[in-house]
Amino acid sequence: MHFAEFIAGWISGAVGLVVGHPMDTIKVRLQTQLKYRGIIDCMIKIYKHERIPGFFKGMSFPVLSVAVGNAVVFSSYSNALEFISQSQRSDRRSSPSSVEIFVAGCFSGAAQVLVMAPVDLVKVRLQNQSHPPRSVSGGGAGGPQYRGPVHCVASILRQEGVPGLYRGVGALALRDIPCYGLYFLPYELLCRTLTEEGQQPGTAAVLVAGGCAGVVTWSCATPMDVVKARLQMEGVQGQRYGGVLACVRESVRAEGGAVLFKGLLANSIRAFPVNAVTFLTYESLLRGMQ
Repeated sequence: MHFAEFIAGWISGAVGLVVGHPMDTIKVRLQTQLKYRGIIDCMIKIYKHERIPGFFKGMSFPVLSVAVGNAVVFSSYSNALEFISQSQRSDRRSSPSSVEIFVAGCFSGAAQVLVMAPVDLVKVRLQNQSHPPRSVSGGGAGGPQYRGPVHCVASILRQEGVPGLYRGVGALALRDIPCYGLYFLPYELLCRTLTEEGQQPGTAAVLVAGGCAGVVTWSCATPMDVVKARLQMEGVQGQRYGGVLACVRESVRAEGGAVLFKGLLANSIRAFPVNAVTFLTYESLLRGMQ
Protein backbone atom coordinates (compact mmCIF):
# COMPACT_ATOMS: atom_id res chain seq x y z
CA MET A 1 0.00 0.00 0.00
CA HIS A 2 1.50 3.33 -1.03
CA PHE A 3 1.98 5.43 2.12
CA ALA A 4 1.62 8.80 0.36
CA GLU A 5 -1.70 7.80 -1.21
CA PHE A 6 -2.94 6.46 2.12
CA ILE A 7 -2.16 9.74 3.91
CA ALA A 8 -3.57 11.87 1.08
CA GLY A 9 -6.74 9.77 1.10
CA TRP A 10 -7.04 10.08 4.86
CA ILE A 11 -6.80 13.88 4.92
CA SER A 12 -9.00 14.40 1.85
CA GLY A 13 -11.63 12.10 3.38
CA ALA A 14 -11.73 14.18 6.57
CA VAL A 15 -12.07 17.41 4.59
CA GLY A 16 -14.86 15.99 2.44
CA LEU A 17 -16.71 14.67 5.49
CA VAL A 18 -16.78 18.05 7.23
CA VAL A 19 -18.04 19.75 4.05
CA GLY A 20 -20.81 17.23 3.42
CA HIS A 21 -21.99 16.10 6.87
CA PRO A 22 -24.90 18.56 7.32
CA MET A 23 -26.50 17.47 4.03
CA ASP A 24 -25.72 13.84 4.86
CA THR A 25 -27.67 14.20 8.10
CA ILE A 26 -30.65 15.58 6.17
CA LYS A 27 -30.38 12.72 3.67
CA VAL A 28 -30.35 10.06 6.40
CA ARG A 29 -33.36 11.60 8.17
CA LEU A 30 -35.34 11.72 4.91
CA GLN A 31 -34.55 8.07 4.20
CA THR A 32 -35.45 6.69 7.62
CA GLN A 33 -38.13 9.00 9.08
CA LEU A 34 -41.54 9.85 7.66
CA LYS A 35 -42.11 13.14 9.49
CA TYR A 36 -40.23 15.31 6.98
CA ARG A 37 -41.85 16.56 3.76
CA GLY A 38 -38.59 17.32 1.97
CA ILE A 39 -35.13 18.86 2.23
CA ILE A 40 -36.26 22.34 3.27
CA ASP A 41 -38.78 21.03 5.81
CA CYS A 42 -36.15 18.72 7.29
CA MET A 43 -33.59 21.53 7.44
CA ILE A 44 -36.03 23.90 9.18
CA LYS A 45 -37.12 21.30 11.74
CA ILE A 46 -33.57 20.26 12.59
CA TYR A 47 -32.56 23.88 13.12
CA LYS A 48 -35.72 24.69 15.08
CA HIS A 49 -35.39 21.80 17.52
CA GLU A 50 -31.66 21.06 17.55
CA ARG A 51 -29.96 24.21 16.22
CA ILE A 52 -26.65 24.01 14.33
CA PRO A 53 -25.25 21.02 16.32
CA GLY A 54 -28.14 18.94 14.99
CA PHE A 55 -26.66 19.03 11.49
CA PHE A 56 -23.38 17.62 12.76
CA LYS A 57 -24.69 14.70 14.81
CA GLY A 58 -22.59 11.59 14.40
CA MET A 59 -19.66 13.47 12.88
CA SER A 60 -17.14 13.20 15.71
CA PHE A 61 -16.77 9.44 15.27
CA PRO A 62 -16.46 9.20 11.47
CA VAL A 63 -14.36 12.35 11.03
CA LEU A 64 -11.34 10.18 11.83
CA SER A 65 -12.65 6.74 10.94
CA VAL A 66 -14.24 7.77 7.63
CA ALA A 67 -10.94 9.39 6.80
CA VAL A 68 -9.32 5.98 7.31
CA GLY A 69 -11.97 4.44 5.05
CA ASN A 70 -11.23 7.05 2.39
CA ALA A 71 -7.54 6.30 2.73
CA VAL A 72 -8.27 2.60 2.21
CA VAL A 73 -10.38 3.42 -0.87
CA PHE A 74 -7.79 5.58 -2.61
CA SER A 75 -4.76 3.48 -1.73
CA SER A 76 -6.44 0.15 -2.60
CA TYR A 77 -7.74 1.64 -5.86
CA SER A 78 -4.26 2.83 -6.82
CA ASN A 79 -2.66 -0.51 -5.96
CA ALA A 80 -5.37 -2.53 -7.69
CA LEU A 81 -5.19 -0.38 -10.83
CA GLU A 82 -1.42 -0.66 -10.92
CA PHE A 83 -1.63 -4.42 -10.51
CA ILE A 84 -4.34 -4.81 -13.15
CA SER A 85 -2.87 -2.50 -15.75
CA GLN A 86 0.79 -3.11 -14.87
CA SER A 87 1.42 0.62 -15.22
CA GLN A 88 3.14 3.17 -13.01
CA ARG A 89 1.53 6.22 -11.44
CA SER A 90 3.19 8.61 -13.95
CA ASP A 91 1.47 7.15 -17.02
CA ARG A 92 -1.57 5.62 -15.37
CA ARG A 93 -4.03 8.19 -16.64
CA SER A 94 -3.43 7.36 -20.29
CA SER A 95 -2.91 3.60 -20.17
CA PRO A 96 -5.66 1.87 -18.12
CA SER A 97 -8.83 0.94 -19.95
CA SER A 98 -12.33 1.76 -18.68
CA VAL A 99 -12.80 -1.88 -17.63
CA GLU A 100 -9.56 -1.83 -15.63
CA ILE A 101 -10.58 1.39 -13.89
CA PHE A 102 -14.02 -0.02 -13.05
CA VAL A 103 -12.62 -3.29 -11.67
CA ALA A 104 -10.04 -1.47 -9.55
CA GLY A 105 -12.79 0.80 -8.23
CA CYS A 106 -14.93 -2.20 -7.31
CA PHE A 107 -11.99 -3.69 -5.42
CA SER A 108 -11.57 -0.46 -3.45
CA GLY A 109 -15.29 -0.52 -2.63
CA ALA A 110 -15.00 -4.04 -1.23
CA ALA A 111 -12.02 -3.01 0.91
CA GLN A 112 -13.94 0.01 2.17
CA VAL A 113 -16.96 -2.07 3.23
CA LEU A 114 -14.81 -4.25 5.51
CA VAL A 115 -13.43 -1.18 7.29
CA MET A 116 -16.46 1.10 7.35
CA ALA A 117 -19.54 -1.05 8.09
CA PRO A 118 -19.54 -0.50 11.90
CA VAL A 119 -18.59 3.18 11.52
CA ASP A 120 -21.43 3.83 9.09
CA LEU A 121 -23.91 2.07 11.38
CA VAL A 122 -22.96 4.26 14.36
CA LYS A 123 -23.11 7.41 12.22
CA VAL A 124 -26.61 6.61 10.94
CA ARG A 125 -27.95 5.84 14.42
CA LEU A 126 -26.53 9.04 15.91
CA GLN A 127 -27.84 11.10 12.99
CA ASN A 128 -31.34 9.74 13.57
CA GLN A 129 -31.50 11.07 17.12
CA SER A 130 -33.74 14.10 16.86
CA HIS A 131 -33.44 15.28 20.47
CA PRO A 132 -32.00 18.71 21.23
CA PRO A 133 -28.46 18.73 22.67
CA ARG A 134 -29.53 19.68 26.21
CA SER A 135 -32.16 16.97 26.56
CA VAL A 136 -29.65 14.69 28.28
CA SER A 137 -29.79 16.71 31.47
CA GLY A 138 -32.80 14.97 32.91
CA GLY A 139 -31.82 11.49 31.77
CA GLY A 140 -35.50 10.70 31.39
CA ALA A 141 -37.58 9.30 28.57
CA GLY A 142 -37.07 12.46 26.53
CA GLY A 143 -33.31 12.03 26.32
CA PRO A 144 -31.40 10.55 23.41
CA GLN A 145 -30.87 6.80 23.29
CA TYR A 146 -27.14 7.22 22.68
CA ARG A 147 -24.95 9.78 24.47
CA GLY A 148 -22.22 9.61 21.85
CA PRO A 149 -20.33 7.24 19.54
CA VAL A 150 -18.63 5.26 22.32
CA HIS A 151 -21.91 4.81 24.19
CA CYS A 152 -23.61 3.87 20.92
CA VAL A 153 -21.04 1.14 20.20
CA ALA A 154 -21.26 -0.15 23.78
CA SER A 155 -25.07 -0.22 23.65
CA ILE A 156 -25.13 -2.09 20.34
CA LEU A 157 -22.62 -4.66 21.59
CA ARG A 158 -24.58 -5.15 24.82
CA GLN A 159 -27.98 -5.46 23.15
CA GLU A 160 -27.15 -7.06 19.80
CA GLY A 161 -23.62 -8.46 20.10
CA VAL A 162 -20.89 -8.07 17.50
CA PRO A 163 -23.26 -8.93 14.59
CA GLY A 164 -25.23 -5.84 15.55
CA LEU A 165 -22.35 -3.66 14.38
CA TYR A 166 -22.71 -5.16 10.91
CA ARG A 167 -26.42 -4.57 10.37
CA GLY A 168 -26.99 -3.59 6.77
CA VAL A 169 -23.55 -4.80 5.64
CA GLY A 170 -25.08 -6.70 2.70
CA ALA A 171 -26.81 -3.56 1.45
CA LEU A 172 -23.63 -1.58 2.07
CA ALA A 173 -21.66 -4.04 -0.06
CA LEU A 174 -24.28 -3.96 -2.83
CA ARG A 175 -24.08 -0.17 -2.76
CA ASP A 176 -20.34 0.39 -2.48
CA ILE A 177 -18.70 -2.34 -4.57
CA PRO A 178 -20.27 -1.45 -7.95
CA CYS A 179 -20.62 2.24 -7.14
CA TYR A 180 -16.94 2.73 -6.37
CA GLY A 181 -16.28 1.31 -9.82
CA LEU A 182 -18.56 4.04 -11.15
CA TYR A 183 -16.92 6.58 -8.83
CA PHE A 184 -13.44 6.41 -10.32
CA LEU A 185 -14.49 5.77 -13.92
CA PRO A 186 -16.09 9.18 -14.71
CA TYR A 187 -13.37 10.91 -12.70
CA GLU A 188 -10.54 9.38 -14.73
CA LEU A 189 -12.34 9.83 -18.07
CA LEU A 190 -13.29 13.46 -17.39
CA CYS A 191 -9.78 14.28 -16.24
CA ARG A 192 -8.43 12.88 -19.51
CA THR A 193 -10.99 14.84 -21.52
CA LEU A 194 -10.29 18.14 -19.71
CA THR A 195 -6.51 17.81 -19.72
CA GLU A 196 -4.09 18.25 -22.59
CA GLU A 197 -2.09 15.14 -23.42
CA GLY A 198 1.07 14.85 -21.36
CA GLN A 199 -0.11 17.39 -18.76
CA GLN A 200 -1.30 16.98 -15.17
CA PRO A 201 -5.01 17.77 -14.58
CA GLY A 202 -5.47 21.35 -13.42
CA THR A 203 -7.52 22.53 -10.46
CA ALA A 204 -10.64 23.19 -12.56
CA ALA A 205 -10.44 19.79 -14.23
CA VAL A 206 -10.10 17.97 -10.89
CA LEU A 207 -12.97 19.93 -9.33
CA VAL A 208 -15.33 19.29 -12.26
CA ALA A 209 -14.33 15.63 -12.66
CA GLY A 210 -14.54 14.94 -8.92
CA GLY A 211 -17.89 16.68 -8.54
CA CYS A 212 -19.42 14.91 -11.54
CA ALA A 213 -18.06 11.55 -10.34
CA GLY A 214 -19.77 12.09 -7.00
CA VAL A 215 -23.13 12.98 -8.57
CA VAL A 216 -23.05 9.99 -10.95
CA THR A 217 -22.11 7.62 -8.15
CA TRP A 218 -24.73 8.78 -5.66
CA SER A 219 -27.44 8.81 -8.32
CA CYS A 220 -26.81 5.09 -8.79
CA ALA A 221 -26.22 4.39 -5.09
CA THR A 222 -29.33 6.05 -3.60
CA PRO A 223 -31.76 3.06 -3.83
CA MET A 224 -29.42 0.75 -1.97
CA ASP A 225 -28.44 3.61 0.35
CA VAL A 226 -32.09 3.85 1.44
CA VAL A 227 -32.20 0.10 2.10
CA LYS A 228 -28.91 0.21 3.99
CA ALA A 229 -30.06 3.03 6.26
CA ARG A 230 -33.34 1.26 7.05
CA LEU A 231 -31.60 -2.01 7.86
CA GLN A 232 -29.15 -0.14 10.11
CA MET A 233 -32.06 1.39 12.05
CA GLU A 234 -33.77 -2.02 12.29
CA GLY A 235 -35.16 -2.55 15.77
CA VAL A 236 -34.42 0.99 16.93
CA GLN A 237 -37.61 2.35 15.34
CA GLY A 238 -39.64 -0.82 15.92
CA GLN A 239 -39.37 -2.02 12.32
CA ARG A 240 -37.95 -5.44 11.49
CA TYR A 241 -36.88 -6.61 8.04
CA GLY A 242 -35.82 -10.06 6.93
CA GLY A 243 -32.93 -8.84 4.81
CA VAL A 244 -32.21 -6.68 1.76
CA LEU A 245 -34.95 -8.06 -0.50
CA ALA A 246 -37.52 -8.04 2.30
CA CYS A 247 -36.66 -4.44 3.12
CA VAL A 248 -37.06 -3.42 -0.55
CA ARG A 249 -40.37 -5.29 -0.83
CA GLU A 250 -41.87 -3.93 2.41
CA SER A 251 -40.68 -0.36 1.80
CA VAL A 252 -42.08 -0.28 -1.74
CA ARG A 253 -45.36 -1.83 -0.63
CA ALA A 254 -45.79 0.72 2.18
CA GLU A 255 -44.53 3.88 0.46
CA GLY A 256 -44.42 3.17 -3.28
CA GLY A 257 -41.48 2.86 -5.66
CA ALA A 258 -40.40 6.46 -5.03
CA VAL A 259 -39.21 5.41 -1.56
CA LEU A 260 -36.04 3.96 -3.13
CA PHE A 261 -35.07 7.45 -4.28
CA LYS A 262 -35.59 9.25 -0.99
CA GLY A 263 -32.64 11.52 -0.38
CA LEU A 264 -31.60 11.52 -4.06
CA LEU A 265 -31.72 15.32 -4.32
CA ALA A 266 -29.91 15.73 -1.00
CA ASN A 267 -27.31 13.19 -2.14
CA SER A 268 -26.78 15.03 -5.42
CA ILE A 269 -26.54 18.47 -3.80
CA ARG A 270 -24.04 17.11 -1.31
CA ALA A 271 -22.09 14.95 -3.76
CA PHE A 272 -20.72 17.61 -6.09
CA PRO A 273 -18.93 19.91 -3.60
CA VAL A 274 -17.87 17.07 -1.29
CA ASN A 275 -16.25 14.98 -4.00
CA ALA A 276 -14.82 17.98 -5.83
CA VAL A 277 -13.07 19.03 -2.61
CA THR A 278 -12.07 15.45 -1.77
CA PHE A 279 -10.39 14.80 -5.13
CA LEU A 280 -8.73 18.24 -5.21
CA THR A 281 -7.33 17.77 -1.71
CA TYR A 282 -6.17 14.25 -2.56
CA GLU A 283 -4.44 15.21 -5.81
CA SER A 284 -2.85 18.34 -4.29
CA LEU A 285 -1.49 16.46 -1.27
CA LEU A 286 -0.24 13.60 -3.44
CA ARG A 287 1.66 15.96 -5.74
CA GLY A 288 3.08 17.78 -2.73
CA MET A 289 4.35 14.55 -1.15
CA GLN A 290 5.87 13.35 -4.40
